[in-house]
Amino acid sequence: MTVPTRWWRAPTPDRPLDGTVSLPGSKSMTNRVLVLAALAAGPSTLRQPLRARDTDLMVNALRALGTRIDPTGPESQDWRVTPASLSGPASVDCGLAGTVMRFVPPVAALADGPVDFDGDPRARDRPMAPMIAGLRALGAVIDDDGRGSLPFTVHGHGALKGGTVELDASSSSQFVSALLLAGARCTAGVDVRHRGEPVPSRPHIDMTVAQLRLRGVTVDDSEPDRWVVQPGHIEALDCVVEPDLSNAAPFLAAAVVTRGRVRVRDWPARTDQAGDELRHLLVAFGASVRRDDHDLVVEGVGRLQGVSVDLHAVGELTPVVAVLCALADSPSQLSGIAHLRGHETDRLAAIAAEIRRLGGHVDEQPDGLRIVPRPLRAGRWGTYADHRMAHAGAVVGLAVTGVEVEDVATTAKTYPGFAQAWERLVT
Repeated sequence: MTVPTRWWRAPTPDRPLDGTVSLPGSKSMTNRVLVLAALAAGPSTLRQPLRARDTDLMVNALRALGTRIDPTGPESQDWRVTPASLSGPASVDCGLAGTVMRFVPPVAALADGPVDFDGDPRARDRPMAPMIAGLRALGAVIDDDGRGSLPFTVHGHGALKGGTVELDASSSSQFVSALLLAGARCTAGVDVRHRGEPVPSRPHIDMTVAQLRLRGVTVDDSEPDRWVVQPGHIEALDCVVEPDLSNAAPFLAAAVVTRGRVRVRDWPARTDQAGDELRHLLVAFGASVRRDDHDLVVEGVGRLQGVSVDLHAVGELTPVVAVLCALADSPSQLSGIAHLRGHETDRLAAIAAEIRRLGGHVDEQPDGLRIVPRPLRAGRWGTYADHRMAHAGAVVGLAVTGVEVEDVATTAKTYPGFAQAWERLVT
C-alpha cells in the first residue's frame, strides 16, 4: 500500500487487537557501535543494525571521514566497518539526528583536515553549545561564528589532547556520550564532569559506557556526574544490534487502548535501552505485562487509568505516554521532561497543541504536562517532522475514528515501514 505523503488516516480497529510485532534495530545502539567501529583497532561487523534515515546519516558521515562501511550478510542488511585514517576536507549532513550532530564532531576533531557540519533547518535550533565548548576544552578547533549551534566547522589536526572538561549536559545526555565515545582515542583520555541540573536520559549514557567496556576501554563512572575514560585502543567487536524498544511504545500502547494483546519479539532480558521502562509504565496504566520466553507480551486487562510519573530518564517515550494519559479515565501528571523542548521539536508544546486540537485538556508546565481526559474528536494531528509525534497520532487513532496524521513518513527517521507495520497490526 502507498502511504500518502501529507495526511495518513490512522486506522481504528473494531475489536481488541491480538498481534505480534518484530522491531527494527535500535537507533541508539546502531549509531554508537558505528562510531566505535570506525575508531576501533580493526574491522568489525554489525549485524541487524537499524537501516533508517538517522543511521544512514551516520554511515554517510563516517564514510566522509574515510571509514569504509560495506553492506554484508543476508540480503546485504549487515555492515562491515573497516577503520581508516580519518581525514578532511569533508561535509557532514546531520539531518535532524542528534546522534550525528553530537557524536561525529569529536571524531572529526581526531581527523586531519576541516569538516563542515550542517543539517535540517530545525537542527540549527537544537542545543549544541555545551558540546562545542566541551570539545574546545579538550583541544579541538571549531569555527561556529559564536552561534553555539549548527552550522560549524571542526578543524582537525589528526589528534586531540583530551583531559578534563566540565560541561552542563542538562539539556542532552548526548553531550556526555559524544565525548566518551571518542575519549579513548584522545592522547590523555577524557575526564567528563557534569555541572548543572540532573542529566536526562541516563540509560543512554549507561549504554555508551557498556559498549565502551565491551571493546576493552577502561571507564570509571563510580563518582556521580563524572566519567573517566582511559586512553588506549578500542578493540574491534562483531555485534548484534538489539531491537529498538522505544519503537515498541505505540504497538504496546495499542494493546492497552484496545484491551487486546500485543507480543513483541526478542525483547532483551537485560538492556540499557530507555524503552525497557515500558514494562513498568504500562503496568502503571493498568496493563498486564509478562515475558514469554524471548518475547514481551502486553495485555489491556482493565480500565486505562491515569498516572503520575517522572519521565526524566526516558523522555523519548513521552509522546505515546501522553496520548495514553489523554485516553485514560482520570488525570495524569508527567514531570521531569523540560529537556524535551530541545528535541526534534519542542515536544511539550507540540503534544499539548495536538491533544487540545482534538478536544483534550493539557496544562503545559515548565518541566512537564498535566493531562485531564476529555472526549476526543476526529481531526488532524500535526507531527512537526518528529517521528515520536507520528507514533502518538497513530495511537490516538485507535480510539478516535477520523484522525489524520501529518506526514507519517517522518517515522522513517528510526522505523522505515512503520505505517505498513501499523496497518498490518490494526486492520
